[in-house]
Amino acid sequence: MEKFIDNLPAMDLMRSEKMTFVQLIIPVESAHRAISYLGELGLLQFRDLNADKSPFQRTFVNQVKRCAEMSRKLRFFRDQISKAGLLSSVHPVLQPDIELEELEIQLAEHEHELIEMNSNSDRLQHSYNELLEFKMVLQKASGFLVSSNSHAVPEERELDENVYSNDDYSDSVSLLEQDIRPGPSDQSGLSFVSGIICKSKALRFERMLFRATRGNMLFNQASADEQIMDPLSTEMVEKTVFVVFFSGLQAKTKILKICEAFGANCYPVPEDITKQRQITREVSSRLAELEETLDAGIRHRNKALTSVGFHLAKWMNMLYPDSDNYVVFSTLYQVRREKAVYDTLNMLNFDVTKKCLVGEGWCPIFAKTKIQEALQRATFDSNSQVGIIFHVTDAIESPPTFFRTNRFTSAFQEIVDAYGVARYQEANPAVYTCITFPFLFAVMFGDWGHGICLLLGALILIARESKLSAQKLGSFMEMLFGGRYVLLLMSLFSIYCGLIYNEFFSVPFHIFGGSAYKCRDTACSEAYTIGLIKYRDPYPFGVDPSWRGSRSELPFLNSLKMKMSILLGVAQMNLGILLSYFNARFFSSSIDIRYQFVPQVIFLNSLFGYLSLLIVIKWCTGSQADLYHVMIYMFLSPTDDLGENELFWGQRPLQIILLLLALIAVPWMLFPKPFILKKLHTERFQGRAYGMLGTSEMDLDVEPDSARQHHEEFNFSEVFVHQMIHSIEFVLGAVSNTASYLRLWALSLAHSELSTVFYEKVLLLAWGYDNFVIRLIGLAVFAFATAFILLMMETLSAFLHALRLHWVEYQNKFYYGDGYKFKPFSFASITEDED
Repeated sequence: MEKFIDNLPAMDLMRSEKMTFVQLIIPVESAHRAISYLGELGLLQFRDLNADKSPFQRTFVNQVKRCAEMSRKLRFFRDQISKAGLLSSVHPVLQPDIELEELEIQLAEHEHELIEMNSNSDRLQHSYNELLEFKMVLQKASGFLVSSNSHAVPEERELDENVYSNDDYSDSVSLLEQDIRPGPSDQSGLSFVSGIICKSKALRFERMLFRATRGNMLFNQASADEQIMDPLSTEMVEKTVFVVFFSGLQAKTKILKICEAFGANCYPVPEDITKQRQITREVSSRLAELEETLDAGIRHRNKALTSVGFHLAKWMNMLYPDSDNYVVFSTLYQVRREKAVYDTLNMLNFDVTKKCLVGEGWCPIFAKTKIQEALQRATFDSNSQVGIIFHVTDAIESPPTFFRTNRFTSAFQEIVDAYGVARYQEANPAVYTCITFPFLFAVMFGDWGHGICLLLGALILIARESKLSAQKLGSFMEMLFGGRYVLLLMSLFSIYCGLIYNEFFSVPFHIFGGSAYKCRDTACSEAYTIGLIKYRDPYPFGVDPSWRGSRSELPFLNSLKMKMSILLGVAQMNLGILLSYFNARFFSSSIDIRYQFVPQVIFLNSLFGYLSLLIVIKWCTGSQADLYHVMIYMFLSPTDDLGENELFWGQRPLQIILLLLALIAVPWMLFPKPFILKKLHTERFQGRAYGMLGTSEMDLDVEPDSARQHHEEFNFSEVFVHQMIHSIEFVLGAVSNTASYLRLWALSLAHSELSTVFYEKVLLLAWGYDNFVIRLIGLAVFAFATAFILLMMETLSAFLHALRLHWVEYQNKFYYGDGYKFKPFSFASITEDED
């Protein structure tokens, strides 16, 4: 048997890739090119040899800063061009690799020019906004300064200067008109403040003025004719022109402070109408000049942005020859590559001569040849006289875990890794999760109508795979797209289990022939009270459709699904224990096989394996034995006669033997392993109580920050407590985990009953009315409930329960999950969203 197992071919994904710890000694002149080639290869995980240093104390910190600054400038140009609404029409052309030093100089020049233009444009726009506000204040405020007898706007009213010179005029004009007239006015102490404020603040502004002056003011307002650009948000906002009449210096001080607090801009309006006209003409003239200047500035800025965009398009669409194909690289991406290279170089150490860089890391064994070829190519391309030394060394620390996955298996591997990354070379649960996970989901979601809906969604995602993979999706859609093949298998297994349950949106169909049962009368009125009559052979596949609506429907389906859940649970838990055996064989741990695997198999199958056997025998023989009674009295009174609950000859002595084996298995798991480990440790280190004194030569052999570590001492109490916890957890978990698999029965029943309620109480009830509107509403409610409750909420519920069964009930039998992922230095992991 052992020879047969050893001769089995290796299974993909069953074990992680074999890793090796390597050391690189790279000359300084070829270091950058070597790291770049290794980044393109993406098969070497560097170890940080400068972990005790801060980022600012590392060797290549200046280069990292320069790359980060160039990346910021490129993003600035991209945002400015996008903000201006300019699109580049430059087609990518083949160009040589641009030097980063030249790129840095060009970026600095363009940024300085663009920042200066933006600053000038902002100043001009600010001046334009102020003049425009001043013009509006002059137009609106002058209307508040005229007599109440004449409401004409100053621009529309022509005043004859002779009127003001008439002696009779002074007797009839109002006080305000006397203040406005060119001649000297009476000094009555009445003053005013004019300005403009956002329309949304006008009401609160007026209330604050009223309270501050205790009502001793007159507030006039009028909406501005045009919207004005807000300099902060660059949005067009509506504003209101106001004039506040008051008396006294204290009131003026308060009003000006309130204006400042509310962000109101105050502008001086002369009382003299002639001066008002003159200032209005000057403001209009300056506005016209500023408009021309702004238009010219915008044209010049757009021209400069177009020039920058031309270079940016060339930089961001550079084509690099890669064998017979061309790969498009973004300059932003190229800068990020350079930053990643220098970040990796900062993880390396200089040797004593400061002429070589020393690096350590992990790589898969199959990648050693590729890495050596890349290093040789780097030495040749950099014209270095000294080659790069690449050699394998030993390491005490555990290697990283690396599984080579594809589009199909990656989602299942992510499900397992979400619980914990596999320990190096231990059995990978994802191999079996590819089948068991969607199958257990389908047991809870069994309906071939709902399964077809899920299948259509999965096929749409797979058909648009190439298009969706190139798009930036939301978090939910990205998760759904990543699990498209999981969804595909879940839908296929749901269709299969739905055919077994014979449910299509809760409706049974005679797919595989006629029913084996018939009603007692033609009206079939006694089907739910008395039952049906069997008149021919059983239904060939799945549940007989005649069970729906019968008296025995619920008891039969409950019994079927409950027993099926126990069988599936015991089978999967035995699979987990079997995988622990393969782990022990792989790591040559005979102690784990003898004192962990064997007692666990005996304990689990003596109780729940025996229960599964009774279920199968009861199904095959049609016995009426009460399995609850059998299992309870197996513990309470194992020597009593079983009576009518006896399923086969010799059942009582077998139960006694199984009970004794289960009791023996508990101390078998608990005691031998810690004492045997203590004995082996004592024999191994016997006579080594005194360690060797370390000499200076020996200390030099162990490099600082290397992967070499010292063995930890054996602690018997810690090992014994750990084994005791593990044994108690397994014994109690055997009961709780078996009961936990009953969720398969519970969720399957809940899904079926929900489907029945929506079908009978919504769709059929609405269809009973001879009204098209009611039928349409019933159909809409049924479709909504099916889509959002059964296809979304129930799918999520079944998914989470299947996830729990795999993480807790299945993987805790063999899976440690305390490893760490293999994260090689790779340019493929650089995304456009990185800063």
